[in-house]
Amino acid sequence: AGVKDYKLTYYTPDYETKSTDILAAFRVTPQPGVPPEEAGAAVAAESSTGTWTTVWTDGLTSLDRYKGRCYHIEPVPGEETQFIAYVAYPLDLFEEGSVTNMFTSIVGNVFGFKALRALRLEDLRIPPAYSKTFQGPPHGIQVERDKLNKYGRPLLGCTIKPKLGLSAKNY
Repeated sequence: AGVKDYKLTYYTPDYETKSTDILAAFRVTPQPGVPPEEAGAAVAAESSTGTWTTVWTDGLTSLDRYKGRCYHIEPVPGEETQFIAYVAYPLDLFEEGSVTNMFTSIVGNVFGFKALRALRLEDLRIPPAYSKTFQGPPHGIQVERDKLNKYGRPLLGCTIKPKLGLSAKNY
């Protein structure tokens, strides 16, 4: 883990989620020897305010205000080494109206974390208080499809990398 066990700071089973929290459910497969609570806490830490070293700016802000919290862990039925880690993120952690900022934080760097053998975002709940900050597109999907002349398939606006599961051939 990091400077101290993530579980001490980011695993908060008594936390009651707020209607304004962004809630994520991750399927977690910890490395052998890593307890599920530590793995869930590591996801919460690495996708919010956690870092591998002590940072001098830690004293300037309230960690409690910004940190992600792993508030529940449950085993995946039929999968001995997999768990669902539920993580709550406060809205103060994210820039208003920025899907990019939100996803970069939640699913950006955490997938390469060494304490985890595998990680998958299974579900995400975005509260209305945050959804309302998104302006949305100036026009609908049909205009985009017409401009691109692409129909009958998803349109992706992201970089798909082989390290995220695609083979070199599929990439």
